[in-house]
Amino acid sequence: MRERILIIILMICSISSYAQADMGVEIKNGSLTGIIIDVKTKLPLPYVNVVIRDANNKIITGGITDDKGEFIIKKITEGKNTIEIQYMGYKSYVRKLDFSSKVSAYKLGTVELEEDTELLGEVTVRAELSSVTQKVDRKVINVGKDLTAAGATASEVLNNVQSVSVDSQTGTVSLRGNENVRILVDGKPTNISAAQLLQQIPSTSIKSIELITNPSAKYNPEGMSGIINIVLNKNANIGFNGNVNLGVTRGVNTRANGSIDLNYKTGAVNFFLNFGANGGKRNNYGKVLRHSESGDGEIILADDILQKFEFNSDNNSQLLKVGADIYLNEKNTLSFYTTQNFSDNLMNGDTKIFRGSALDNHNLMKSESDNTAGTYNLNYKIDFEKKGHSLEFEATYSESDSPEDAAYTELLNSTDLTSNYFDDVKNDYTNSLLNLDYTNPLSENTKLEMGLELRINDTENSKASNQHEFVYDNLGNRIPDGDWYETVLKPNSAFTYDRNIYSGYVNLNQKMNKFSMQLGARIEQYEVDGKFSKGDESAKYTDSKFTVYPSVFFTFTPSEKNQLQLSYSRRVDRPSIQQVNPIREWSTPLISSFGNPNLNPQFTNSFEFNYTKGLAKGSVTLGTFYRRVTDNISRVLNKDPLDVEKVELSYYNTDSNDRYGIELSANYQFFKWWSMNASSDLYVQKETGVSNGENLEITNSSFNARVSNSFTATKKLKFQLFAMYRGGGEDLQFKVDPMWMINTGASYTVLKGKGTLTFRVNDIFEGMKFKFDSKVPYNQEGEFHWESRTAYLGFSYRFGSGKNKAKRRKQRDSQETQGGGGFI
Repeated sequence: MRERILIIILMICSISSYAQADMGVEIKNGSLTGIIIDVKTKLPLPYVNVVIRDANNKIITGGITDDKGEFIIKKITEGKNTIEIQYMGYKSYVRKLDFSSKVSAYKLGTVELEEDTELLGEVTVRAELSSVTQKVDRKVINVGKDLTAAGATASEVLNNVQSVSVDSQTGTVSLRGNENVRILVDGKPTNISAAQLLQQIPSTSIKSIELITNPSAKYNPEGMSGIINIVLNKNANIGFNGNVNLGVTRGVNTRANGSIDLNYKTGAVNFFLNFGANGGKRNNYGKVLRHSESGDGEIILADDILQKFEFNSDNNSQLLKVGADIYLNEKNTLSFYTTQNFSDNLMNGDTKIFRGSALDNHNLMKSESDNTAGTYNLNYKIDFEKKGHSLEFEATYSESDSPEDAAYTELLNSTDLTSNYFDDVKNDYTNSLLNLDYTNPLSENTKLEMGLELRINDTENSKASNQHEFVYDNLGNRIPDGDWYETVLKPNSAFTYDRNIYSGYVNLNQKMNKFSMQLGARIEQYEVDGKFSKGDESAKYTDSKFTVYPSVFFTFTPSEKNQLQLSYSRRVDRPSIQQVNPIREWSTPLISSFGNPNLNPQFTNSFEFNYTKGLAKGSVTLGTFYRRVTDNISRVLNKDPLDVEKVELSYYNTDSNDRYGIELSANYQFFKWWSMNASSDLYVQKETGVSNGENLEITNSSFNARVSNSFTATKKLKFQLFAMYRGGGEDLQFKVDPMWMINTGASYTVLKGKGTLTFRVNDIFEGMKFKFDSKVPYNQEGEFHWESRTAYLGFSYRFGSGKNKAKRRKQRDSQETQGGGGFI
């Protein structure tokens, strides 16, 4: 926003002679001088806009403060003019002055600007309590110390964000109870799986979380439940500035995390760097009990089968983001950055299977992986003469390499070649994205947005194994080989998966007094060419579709503190590589996981209504939604046709389903010493499907609630209290028990306000555990535990030459929706 104001001012200055001839009489000595400083720090504020308007509120001239906060404006037109001083994150200063032949030169002296409390998200110092802002198409959670202290990684931060849940066992993310959600970092997709990505991002590197539950046509339509965008810290302060964060988490194991944010802004260039690291060991364990059963006059399972699991991991990861913004001139901006992820992971698993009371299997698994991923981004933006008229080009290239070596050992039967083997897996991914966005305000109340996009995704995977497999006859019976069964060496497997998407969008925005609307449509041509091979066998997977994705937004703002919005969009969930790959993804002695190459994409028609009410000391948002899903993709357990005791886990298209729900969120400051954020939601889902030839139908409802409080004891000491309840749920095969958590902590300011000590205890009463029971395909129940009760000690320190914001990198960097093509 400020860049555009600067551009307008310079444009006006360049044609000042014309303006003076048209609007009034020039005074030879008409001038205005002054110095602008921060009211608290008393430091000068550079790059502040000083605008002079005439009696008709038209801008006649203006200027900008220098590095010392000083400004001078000459050749000011005669008349009663209004002086307006504007600066991002501060309240505007307005004063009326009468320029005449008697008094033509004014000295404002020192003007002190006060920070606008409604824009605290723009201040470098992180707030004690996270704030929630409802924008036109998204909800923005500016991460405060209450969420930052919740844990060491992005996974733990997201688990405390309203409407979001993270499975602590698998790392799967769900939004509004649905796992079909896109995870972006700084508005860009990555080659890393969501579970892996969230473990690699330190919590202290996160600036905000954006929930886009009903994206418009300008955004990629993938992800039924919407988009979660993780915005990383990137300073844009004058001079040299930085922020250091260190933290230690102690549960069963000890883990450490830290980050450093640096920037150097001088002249027309802003350099920025963010580096974060976290590492340490984790432990989780669980059990699954499958009960004996019989049917059709025969015994299906003679004894109870108890599976006991224990997993110990040692993960270390680093994230580096470095780049620069170059302001070539007032109309051209060039920006580039790279994000690099590095991680090494060691996993040790121990699985024991008891048949009755006897130990029947004892399997060990050891997996080592070394992952590297890099993203490279280049952006060039041109601002034309007309305000808001711009053209923006963006190119992003990313690549990742994630090899894995795994060893499986069966201790009770070391000669069983089907259970004692090695896997050598190689994964290579590359993504190329080209984006061209055009924005043109056709009139004061009408804006046109258009864009083109090309996405190219290439994947190569190979798996070499020394595992043996049983040989079967035509009837599905194992062929005996002496006292055992005949086994043959499993052939190596591999696949390639190339995906190209060609798309374009158009949005028309129209504002009429208190009513505004946005009509849009996105067209996409989707091409996939995949090949899966195993030994001498191979299978092709191809798909080609042309689809139109419309979107409609209606917004009514009857007053400054009331806003209503109704929206509609069509979205798609295309099968991922893992969902269509028929090669086994993983297995235990009783479970194997495969993809299904016959999967079809699922489409969603999404309707949403939101009402936001501004209060004197906060705000309240009420939302409701309805989604109709066709060709729903579900993950289902089926009995292994060759072994009644084993199950196969895969993906299938089921019948259409309906999902609807209601959400309520609020943030409020009851007193100067007590602030609160709270949210609750209720979801209902009706789903039908087939498992083991049986038609299934389920209607599931789930209630969730979160509340976070911040209490100020003194200027330096603050306390925090967080509580969460996640209601149980039910799908086609599993019923899950509720989970709950209570956290508490404190923060203390040190080193003259530049340092902060934070202490926190999570899940004090250990209410976080995953417990389930199931009747299909077997009568079984289980529960899993992890290191949920932990203590966290953190320290942060801010340093630098000033905290005043410089020009922002570009409009998209602030993740606003007023220009360009938004997310890719």
